[in-house]
Amino acid sequence: LAAAALTFARLLFYPTLLYTLARERLPLRRRPGFHRIDRSVLLGALPLRARSPRVRQLVQEENVRAVLTLNEDYETRFLCCSAREWEAMGVEQLRLSTVDLTGVPTLENLQKGVEFVLKHRECGNSVYVHCKAGRSRSATMVAAYLIQVRTCLYQKGRIFVRSSGQVKGTFII
Repeated sequence: LAAAALTFARLLFYPTLLYTLARERLPLRRRPGFHRIDRSVLLGALPLRARSPRVRQLVQEENVRAVLTLNEDYETRFLCCSAREWEAMGVEQLRLSTVDLTGVPTLENLQKGVEFVLKHRECGNSVYVHCKAGRSRSATMVAAYLIQVRTCLYQKGRIFVRSSGQVKGTFII
């Protein structure tokens, strides 16, 4: 079954990539290639090659110093910046290969990805998280990051409120 899913994803890669690129260019449905989620994370589609205006915008205007790639190698080999090209622009890349269309990142990869984002967040950098279209694999990773960050903020707030001495009796948040 896993081999069939992998074959299915590979067969549909270019048709679905063309669909994604066409959707970005439709006048009535013009969508940006990425969205800023918070001060540290941008979620988006494949950043096509270094000479692309989008890649320059990410690095120069959005302070992207790290890229979290959830594509398999064959999806980016000819279309996107290599790890060496990213490095030449001062950007660290982490690839956590995930099968398209049927796959989601493993729990281990979700943990690695969130740690990678948090490491760059502490440095004040932005991280571009992407898959092919920016709607499934990468969105799952960003959701895991947000759960981690929001849970930490929630826990800190809860501890602060409890320690303030202002709350009497049963306190449930």
